[in-house]
Amino acid sequence: MPEPVITVRKDREGMFEKRHPWVFSGAIRQVSEGVANGDIVDLRAESGAFLARGYWNAQSQIAVHVLTWREEEGIDEKFWRARIERAIAGRAVENARHKAGTPNASRLINAENDGIPGLIVDRYADWLVVQALTLGIDRRKVELTTYLADLLSPTGIYERSDVDVRAKEGLRHSAGVLAGQSPPDLIEIDENGQRFLVDILHGHKTGFYLDQRQNRAQLGEWLAADVAVRDKTVLNCFSYSGGFSVYALASGARRVLNLDASADALALAKQNVALNGFTANDDDFVVGDTFEVLRQFRTSAEQFDVIILDPPKFAQNQRQVAAAARGYKDINLLAFQLLKPGGMLMTFSCSGLVDADLFQKIVFGALVDSGRDAQIVARLTAADDHPVALTFPEGMYLKGLWCRVW
Repeated sequence: MPEPVITVRKDREGMFEKRHPWVFSGAIRQVSEGVANGDIVDLRAESGAFLARGYWNAQSQIAVHVLTWREEEGIDEKFWRARIERAIAGRAVENARHKAGTPNASRLINAENDGIPGLIVDRYADWLVVQALTLGIDRRKVELTTYLADLLSPTGIYERSDVDVRAKEGLRHSAGVLAGQSPPDLIEIDENGQRFLVDILHGHKTGFYLDQRQNRAQLGEWLAADVAVRDKTVLNCFSYSGGFSVYALASGARRVLNLDASADALALAKQNVALNGFTANDDDFVVGDTFEVLRQFRTSAEQFDVIILDPPKFAQNQRQVAAAARGYKDINLLAFQLLKPGGMLMTFSCSGLVDADLFQKIVFGALVDSGRDAQIVARLTAADDHPVALTFPEGMYLKGLWCRVW
């Protein structure tokens, strides 16, 4: 049975040559009668020619999320299973490349980048965490959960669809067990030989910043290669549950200071430090606003050998980009001022609207104002289990710089 038809304006038909998975409401000429939000629809040119197939939502600025560009490919059980299997198989290949073997925590499905717009699936040991970000996926999450359970046989599948982006789709927050057992309060995972307790019930994102896995390992490798690392002090800003801190301590850093606005996050960080066999001194966990605490450190002439800046997303929409740029410049300026000569800065932005070029310009501006000199030693991005579709540049949201500062 043919799908309902959404007719695209003639002056917007050219955009489909780029195969971007988002079709905005302004590109729509006409909608078939009786189309319900979340329905699968065909996108056609005014001439009637097939353009793409996806799911519809009149409540969203992104009116259609494209699922396929092939007219002969139906959106049925076979389609969903094949896309899920393809995504999981790709992770198996990437995980095999890592020296420490297959991690038991990783991203399995990365939404648009895996050809399943709106669906995030993360694995934590024997549990899966699902985020349904769009109405089209939310309508099908029970069906998709069944396929995931069949393919992976997890102990349980838990939903963490408690993200603000759902409001743009006309959806409320949703969380709870989708299949199997309820997860425990904390799940222990192994990442490159480091152990972490993860709160998938209430933690940030789906419980842990999986996208920083390789950058954490890179920090550990750089520090381990430094013959003077045992004399070094590390400041981990926006530290959350202490991911970067554990790697720094494992590489022999003399002291690692964890700074975060959340006392609960720091309590978990303290547990993770102890879990890996390191002394967790209360003075090494500072609750406070990073901007304010860094200024206090500057006033008291504190200095550090390594500073990590991994802040939350500063720009949620285009209107916030200018303010976000000021925020990134401020914390990077403070970091440059607090680093010892020859010190290292690992700085990140996860704001998708701040691209890598703009981010580098912001960090450059902070450097100029600090009066310091610096080199970019490496450019950083998300781990391999967060692939980016070539047709979806928005998927490259995480960018970072590893700088040596003089």
